[in-house]
Amino acid sequence: MDGLNRRKFLGGAAAAVAGASLPSAANAAIPTTTSQERVVVIGSGFGGGVSALRLGQAGIKVLVLERGRWWKTGPNAETFPHATTLDKRDLFYTAWPEINGKRIGWNPYAGLLEPFVGQGIIAVTPAGVGGGSLMYQGMTLQPSERLFKACFPQIDYAEMASIYYPRVAQMLQVQTAPDALVNSPNYQAARLFATKVTAAGYDLQKIPMPIDWNYALAELRGEMKPSYTNGDCALGVNNGGKHSVDVTYIEQAMATGNVTVEALHNVTSIARARNGSWVIKVDRTDETGTVLERKVITAKSLILSAGTINTSKLLVRAKARGDITGLPEGVGQGYGTNADQIYVWANDNENFGTAQGGPVVYGSKEWNDSSQPANTVIQASLPPPSKTSTSSALPSALLPSATAVADTTSSTKSTMLVGFGMSNGRGKFVYNWLTDKVELKWPSGGDAAAAKRIKERITAIAGPGAKLTNTNDLVNTTWHSLGGACIGVVCDQEGRVKGQRGLYVLDGALMPGATAACNPSMTIAAVVERALDLIVQNDIGTII
Repeated sequence: MDGLNRRKFLGGAAAAVAGASLPSAANAAIPTTTSQERVVVIGSGFGGGVSALRLGQAGIKVLVLERGRWWKTGPNAETFPHATTLDKRDLFYTAWPEINGKRIGWNPYAGLLEPFVGQGIIAVTPAGVGGGSLMYQGMTLQPSERLFKACFPQIDYAEMASIYYPRVAQMLQVQTAPDALVNSPNYQAARLFATKVTAAGYDLQKIPMPIDWNYALAELRGEMKPSYTNGDCALGVNNGGKHSVDVTYIEQAMATGNVTVEALHNVTSIARARNGSWVIKVDRTDETGTVLERKVITAKSLILSAGTINTSKLLVRAKARGDITGLPEGVGQGYGTNADQIYVWANDNENFGTAQGGPVVYGSKEWNDSSQPANTVIQASLPPPSKTSTSSALPSALLPSATAVADTTSSTKSTMLVGFGMSNGRGKFVYNWLTDKVELKWPSGGDAAAAKRIKERITAIAGPGAKLTNTNDLVNTTWHSLGGACIGVVCDQEGRVKGQRGLYVLDGALMPGATAACNPSMTIAAVVERALDLIVQNDIGTII
């Protein structure tokens, strides 16, 4: 391969394969269109939502491309799937193989979750307008100055604490659960966790959440079907009241009149044209993943907010194929899992409640002991069992905790404990020339130190008689992928990719593999808020 132009070789091979496997009529049946945009944002999660809103408010026309669908909710809605019922809405259609341009498998659909199977890790990635905010637990944690500086030495923490973290908290309307809710029978598991944490001598705090808890109180009064109060919110809250990105940042961005959101638009590649503009190839699909139209969009500026996995895949593939020359050497490096650890806590002598209200009420931070890896432990509710099963119908790779419950004890005798924190383990994305795909490699024991400390704390909290099952030992899974285009290595503090005028990374890929012992959402949003202030100030009229 050293003597060949790899880009031409792959392009020719791909054309040959396509020609051999697809009838010429099928190729001709899919129209191709071209268009030009000022700014294209790929992805509509925290990074994409913040970017779209702030540029739209600055008077800039923005096109947001999202591969997933809209998920509209409201009282008694059935928009989101239930974790304990097998549903086509669970998985994004790329989970199924494609033959002759058609997805094969069990009801391919533009579902919520896409498992990305790597070496030593399965990274769960979201799909949908609003990104991961649709089904994340919602913990909105601001890190301490010491831990923030350990991750982001380039950024002034005082500025973040005084301007950008509060701005995110206001946008998401975060608040802790009211005592009237926590003291109800449905939140027995949360209260038991709080008692155990205090007895173990650990810090205990209520966790700020982007939720209007009046919805949960209305459920207790019987005014809505349960969604919060029975823990049936692992895959989205059907009743509404959750201030996810789609109903906050994206809704306000569209209200400016400058932002267009195109759902069911799956970006397949990015490249740089000779004139310096950005070329984005996109498949417009239906909800089954069938391609209806191929679009070639050129833009003066391109913001990658497709999430850690998909942003990294786009960059690594473009670099390897020569579609974007001169990308920094660090592209694809620095991948981390935020040290995710998910446990099932079971005890035949405890009663966690028939219904476990959620999503999250209490957490315990260990952030000040410099002799230990900083970490946070929270209790999360288990969803109610289906009528035919006590465990989740989702593949065990996506929700192994519910499967582990069925293997241990009844749901009234178990709940979930989740830990995350600072970890030095780092993986990388690599390009496979034979398959023209990007792969993820994770080192064995990459999170060992943080995982060990989280286990020690969870063991102390659960106390005598507890049976703890670490689901990461069953299937090493993360929901908090970070890195691949890390700040200070691939990008500057505002997400500008070094040496690539008009190309930005503004999502989890910018994070250096961990987010200061917090779940990533608030820090991603705050870092991007800061970046957009400076981009609007310095780049509009020149780069944008």
